[in-house]
Amino acid sequence: MAYLTLKNINKIYPNGFHAVHDFNLEAERGEFIVFVGPSGCGKSTTLRMIAGLEDISKGEFLIDGQLANQWGPREREIAMVFQSYALYPHMSVYDNLAFGLNLQGVDEDVIDERVKKTAAILGLTDYLDRMPRALSGGQRQRVAVGRSIIRKVGVFLMDEPLSNLDAKQRVTMRSEITQIHNETGATTIYVTHDQTEAMTMADRIVVMKEGYVQQIGTPKEVYFNPVNMFVAGFIGEPPMNFIRRPVQNGCITIGGHSISLQPKLGDKLSQYEGKDIVFGFRPEGVVLGAQDGACHISGQVELTEMLGDNANVYMNIDEDHSILKVTPHEIPEMDSELTFSVPYENVYLFDAVSEEVIC
Repeated sequence: MAYLTLKNINKIYPNGFHAVHDFNLEAERGEFIVFVGPSGCGKSTTLRMIAGLEDISKGEFLIDGQLANQWGPREREIAMVFQSYALYPHMSVYDNLAFGLNLQGVDEDVIDERVKKTAAILGLTDYLDRMPRALSGGQRQRVAVGRSIIRKVGVFLMDEPLSNLDAKQRVTMRSEITQIHNETGATTIYVTHDQTEAMTMADRIVVMKEGYVQQIGTPKEVYFNPVNMFVAGFIGEPPMNFIRRPVQNGCITIGGHSISLQPKLGDKLSQYEGKDIVFGFRPEGVVLGAQDGACHISGQVELTEMLGDNANVYMNIDEDHSILKVTPHEIPEMDSELTFSVPYENVYLFDAVSEEVIC
């Protein structure tokens, strides 16, 4: 039996706004699940329903098989880390970490032991006497995380905890939060709009759009087997390229080249004859030049970006704009004509109407 179960969870506000539609998820003990999606997609609202900070309008929420819809936040034994650090400014790091245990009436010796152990895990031992204002953003966020893990609860909820940090701090804290999760063994549900965080931290990812779950899967599954154009375009950096074309005689024409769809569609090809189809490929899934047995595409180089270990090449292909990711040694000249190949195994085809993946 799953530790956390969400069955057809809905959130409908008094003004009629339907924020979350029929959300279903089963989370196992010790699993790290990331909710990802654009702002306003319902991921934080769902997290707050799990925490007991928002009422569930419809559906069932179970903790270890017990219906928990009416349980308060404390009964659920859940700890939450918010986007803001929410530290007490008049308390030292030690007192901030100890605060929740003091409220529970835990013995002082036990509190002292737990505070020092938690501080050691988070690299805060030398800062226990400092006030929050004397800490960097990353250190404050560590304290916020520490206040949660010190309670030894079964579930950690994190609502965009790294959004206020700079890029370097986010990378460091990503690895630290993952390590803390592994050490505590708690079930963690983490909300972010940053797909890089989702890909690097999650056991499973829940991709959301406009209150609906689009796909649930491992990072590898949602990256290599997206169910629709939204997931394919949201997961991956740079995002997947999409080119819409009509199917004529079993082929589409892109960048002056006729591309046969028979190798991808097989017996399904006749269903799309005369209809539009969306040809998708990831920026890194290309080979420069005309490779045998692949899809050939030509276009004009609009812009190049040198990124160190790779480079982005922005292309104009029949007025469609695409991005290629190449090695630093393959950067073409600006405004030059460039032909590249997309091996058939790197091609995704989507229904132009439903936007669902065909193959």
